[in-house]
Amino acid sequence: MTDTVSLPIAHVIGDPIAHSKSPLIHRFWLDALGMEGSYDAVQVTPDALGAYIDRHRDNPDWRGCNVTLPHKLAILDHVADKGGLRDDLGAANTVFRDEAGALAATNTDIAGFYSPIAGFPFEDSHAVVIGAGGAARAVLYALAKAGIARVTVMNRSPLKAMGLIAKFGLKGDVVPLGTPLPAADLLVNASALGMRGQPALDIDLSPLPEDATVYDIVYAPLETALLEQARMRDLDTIDGLEMLIGQAALAFELFYGAEPPRERDEELRAALLA
Repeated sequence: MTDTVSLPIAHVIGDPIAHSKSPLIHRFWLDALGMEGSYDAVQVTPDALGAYIDRHRDNPDWRGCNVTLPHKLAILDHVADKGGLRDDLGAANTVFRDEAGALAATNTDIAGFYSPIAGFPFEDSHAVVIGAGGAARAVLYALAKAGIARVTVMNRSPLKAMGLIAKFGLKGDVVPLGTPLPAADLLVNASALGMRGQPALDIDLSPLPEDATVYDIVYAPLETALLEQARMRDLDTIDGLEMLIGQAALAFELFYGAEPPRERDEELRAALLA
């Protein structure tokens, strides 16, 4: 009788999810390391989230999932929150199995966002963050930990955004979307605006100084209208693949127990852009 070999399984879930590049990233790393395993995109609607988690909870081969819109807040209702994410951040983007095999949540968006701007002079800078959802929470949390001097949040719901400013102990203000930009040092689009299938992000970058940095976490399309406008002004830009690859690397290690080959990032980016 031949023993059945179990292979690690992981997913990325969301609604919609067809745009996700996470399967390509994780499969690239699995192939590069010569590891067996699978990673697939699964569409999960909000009303099916609990059933999805319960269906995989007792399968040890299922190592977890990355979590994208609209589940980054709701996922905390279905798995253990050992790191206090509900209170500290209010959003998770990764479900994994802890040492005991139980499902727990973490957020790799924080480190993924921060990595490309680790050398930024936060203490003397003013950042503008667009959005107040799950991704924006990770961005604002990271900026607070980095010691940003001031933050302006642009959002449709000023009250929700004000709550985040207060929650993370940031100095700053909230303005409605459509308000002219202040002369900020860093602009981060942490919303879905500009994403394929979503409304456009209509914003004028002319108030930004010549040394400003524009960071768009949207990666589908990679060359967003925001980044195109920033490059026309010769501003420093950071695209959504930087954060996507950075947060995926941390999740990969949680799912498969191995560090991804980051020395092959340029090859990975080429594959993502093909």
